[in-house]
Amino acid sequence: MELSGKKALVTGGGTGIGRAVSLALAERGAAVAVNYSRSMQEAEETVRMIRSKGGQARAVQADVSREQEVLAMVDTLAGEWSGIDVLVNNASVTRHIAMEDLDSVTDDAWDELFHINVRGMFYCARAVAPWMKRQRQGAIVNVGSIAGITGKGSSLPYAVSKAAVHGLTRSLAQSLAPHIRVNCVAPGAVLTRWWEGREQQMEQLAGTLLLGEAAVPADIAHMICAVLEQEALTGQIITVDAGQSM
Repeated sequence: MELSGKKALVTGGGTGIGRAVSLALAERGAAVAVNYSRSMQEAEETVRMIRSKGGQARAVQADVSREQEVLAMVDTLAGEWSGIDVLVNNASVTRHIAMEDLDSVTDDAWDELFHINVRGMFYCARAVAPWMKRQRQGAIVNVGSIAGITGKGSSLPYAVSKAAVHGLTRSLAQSLAPHIRVNCVAPGAVLTRWWEGREQQMEQLAGTLLLGEAAVPADIAHMICAVLEQEALTGQIITVDAGQSM
């Protein structure tokens, strides 16, 4: 897929990996809708960064765990753009709970992580699918995590939710073929605001990686764009983790 001229929706696009993806897509000539739930200032700053370089972007609010908000967002964008070509399902949350501390895993933690990380991605994919089918072309990338592969992460519910994202990717690839490709990029540790207050832990982790340092958001964004561009790829889980899962 040639990204120039395409219309792209990036969920959670105001910060971290989402911001990097929004910038990378715009650099390749795509018009970008930067979705946010609560981070309005960050999303608007991402839009300003894109526009300052001559790109096309707008911020759009929706809580991806609320299907009616997702449908309203997609219908508005598709109406303005006459379709949607690309969806990057990036919006996710976590809870920091020690993996061995099962007693601290509450129903609320399970509900929040699955509502946003899994159901939210499904709602967004289902909402854009009719528009992509109408065009007989579209591409979706879900942002997973190596936590969904290794079973280790910021919390047990987070790791399980990302494993579900990987399964969702494969199932959607089956359901939406042949005109819509669905893949997943699964990052390892990435230097984002999730690590604020845990810098020492990140430094210790970086020392164990085969490449000696953690990825930055731009690393993940470049892979996501490459996956979108590769038209012979669907149903795949691609890790970008500096050797963390070895």
